[in-house]
Amino acid sequence: MNHWINDAFFYHLYPLGAFGAPGNNDFASLPISRLNALPGLLDHLEQLGVNAIYLGPLFESTSHGYDTASFYHVDRRLGTNDDLTGVVSAFHKRGIRVILDGVFHHVGRDFWAFRNVLEHGEASPYIGWFDGLNFQGRSPYGDPFSYNGWAGNYNLVKLNLANNEV
Repeated sequence: MNHWINDAFFYHLYPLGAFGAPGNNDFASLPISRLNALPGLLDHLEQLGVNAIYLGPLFESTSHGYDTASFYHVDRRLGTNDDLTGVVSAFHKRGIRVILDGVFHHVGRDFWAFRNVLEHGEASPYIGWFDGLNFQGRSPYGDPFSYNGWAGNYNLVKLNLANNEV
């Protein structure tokens, strides 16, 4: 049986960079619908023979996109969830599959559950969500606890994947 992926010709697009989004998210500005520029690329992508696009990262984040603050919202620097729905629909109408880039083993320091640990310390119900969380030390950011950062990057807080809630 031949699966569609075997014949896929992917185009990878990093929307935060491709559409001139600010380098840092202020988490207060209204969304700017930069994703809505994507359907304008459809003719060009079809001419290249593209039948699948790999987009991301798209989730709300602090800066580069892999420092996720929310897995439930498109980054306001790119637009809204409805914008993404429209873009995916436009690609699907042209027969182009859409793959969303996401990383689910770490989050950014602005992730809501990590912010809760910063605010409530050992009283936070989320202390079990983060890998290596230890209230006997300090993080490189001066937090009153230490934790494991992804590949030594402490702005990328490793999740405790053994925790069923995570």
